[in-house]
Amino acid sequence: MEFRIGYGEDLHRLVVERELILAGVTIECDKGALGHSDGDVLCHAIADSILGAIADKDIGSHFPDNAKWTEGMSGLVLLEKTIEVLKRAEWSIVNIDSTIILEKPKLSPYMTRIRENLSKVLDIDISCVSVKAKTNEGLSEIGSGDAIACRAVCLLSR
Repeated sequence: MEFRIGYGEDLHRLVVERELILAGVTIECDKGALGHSDGDVLCHAIADSILGAIADKDIGSHFPDNAKWTEGMSGLVLLEKTIEVLKRAEWSIVNIDSTIILEKPKLSPYMTRIRENLSKVLDIDISCVSVKAKTNEGLSEIGSGDAIACRAVCLLSR
């Protein structure tokens, strides 16, 4: 059996009058992620980790942020399309580990739905999907509530 590890990260500015969406779940918050797509840092970081593991460029190459067809694209749709690339390359996901960095709100009330959505799209058991949340202890743009970030790693096998 062959294994590969991939790493991905994403960062978006938070602005008023945008929804904050993580893995298709709308988070109750006064700010949302600014982006060409829906700004779903979690799905974007996971997609980048998968593409990195199979050495197939990055999400910007597959889903350009200046293309009309990616405008407003759901992070879950982007992740579904990334899974198609993964399957064509004949790899399977063993597990995902991710960390969302956001000063507020607390994400614990949303975690089960977030993990369920990811489990379905990634076609792996929910026990293989780790999503953690932490603050930035008031430091940088994330700590001041002006940005959100996510880091993700994946393990693939074939």
